[in-house]
Amino acid sequence: MQIYVVKTRDTLWQLSQQFGVSGNDIALVNEIEDPNQLVVGQSLVIPTPGRNAVVHAGDTIQSLANQYGVSIENLMRVNRLNEASILSIGQLLLIPSFIHVIQPGETLSAIANRYGVSIHSLSQINGITNTSLIYAGQSIRIPLMDRPVTEINAYTTAISDEGAQEVRRLGHNFTYLSPFMYSVKEDGSLTEMQEGALLDAAKATDTASLLVLTNFRNRKFDSDLAATILRNATIQETLITNLLAIMKEKGYQGLNIDFEYVYPEDRENYNAFLRKLAPRLHAEGFLLSTALAPKESADQPGLLYEAHDYQAQGEIVDFIILMTYEWGWAGGPPLAIAPINKVRDVLDFAVSVIPRNKIMMGIPLYGRDWKIPWEQGTIARTISPQAAVRLAKEHGAAIQYHEQYQSPFFRYTDDTGQQHEVWFEDARSMQVKYDTIKQYGIRGGSYWVLGNPFPQNWPVLQQNFFIKK
Repeated sequence: MQIYVVKTRDTLWQLSQQFGVSGNDIALVNEIEDPNQLVVGQSLVIPTPGRNAVVHAGDTIQSLANQYGVSIENLMRVNRLNEASILSIGQLLLIPSFIHVIQPGETLSAIANRYGVSIHSLSQINGITNTSLIYAGQSIRIPLMDRPVTEINAYTTAISDEGAQEVRRLGHNFTYLSPFMYSVKEDGSLTEMQEGALLDAAKATDTASLLVLTNFRNRKFDSDLAATILRNATIQETLITNLLAIMKEKGYQGLNIDFEYVYPEDRENYNAFLRKLAPRLHAEGFLLSTALAPKESADQPGLLYEAHDYQAQGEIVDFIILMTYEWGWAGGPPLAIAPINKVRDVLDFAVSVIPRNKIMMGIPLYGRDWKIPWEQGTIARTISPQAAVRLAKEHGAAIQYHEQYQSPFFRYTDDTGQQHEVWFEDARSMQVKYDTIKQYGIRGGSYWVLGNPFPQNWPVLQQNFFIKK
């Protein structure tokens, strides 16, 4: 697949001719609602003929394997599917291999370089024992380009059958699923959550589930609640006992602690609690992770940051999710949600004190719509990337792209005359984020949050990584 940015007067028919793929396939993959109206500046995922399969009504893994002349096992393996996987109309699948006819003068080394595969894998798939003995006109199979292995976590707040269906549909893209959330109470007990359908969906897609524990109370993260827990060893023992009981009962594989706005004076208390918790969890075979605010230095001031000790937690827990988003927050002025220059500033500090194999980079799956001129006290509307493109289309707005932030945005005027500014994510901005994960050599990425339609993201993710299960 490749990413294309729509230009003035582009049509699906023209794009189908340019790329040799049907306009219907382009429309299906990108979930284009009106094939006759593209948005200038909109990014599209374009399937590559012979290397990608677009799922149509009635397709099965068996029928697609037969159609492309590959084994069911290989098709499932490269796409991280299993027998319980649900194929969705418009889903883009990677084809494990395709045919290349050798041209005069071509060498096996040149062919391997062209397609980004090793000579060894090229020789192995074609049974070639002498790499010098190939000839013009010979047909050989080209395996899928080598992809780095990564881990992906996905938070979800959709504790519903609809949320479970989304996990069944997208779960092949995840290493971990983190249903949000359980909150701790002052006595060490936990709030309740009816997440059984989500956990069943995660299990069906070979996705490990993480119990998310927060200090959330009365619709906000509560500093006093965190202090009550972190300053009392007896309550901590009760909490650990309750956590282990729920995790065993419901089949969780790990714990993710998201304590936010912890008092600075509780920094060492937080570290000490994690040191107590880690061996207890590990003894039962559970993972321990934390979600930390995006810091650019160890002494970054502010209630959100000061108690989050990157170096200590990096030594204690199995991995850390850096919440590298929310620069463009709902209560602030218009800005990219995760400007890549700011994300990299956080990573530059993080890799200096946390092992790279313990760092998960936060990735937003949403955008925001602000009223402008912005006024203090106004709240932006959170929208999905798909809804953002729809807004641009409805109001005839061209989508622009900010080179420093590597993020799309646009402005429009609504029917009342109110001006708006929208920042969101698209295939381009996600490609930059995945490049960043590779460049920094970190463990992987973590999405906040499922429930926001973003069809372009999933083929871009698959093109870049082989997801660890």
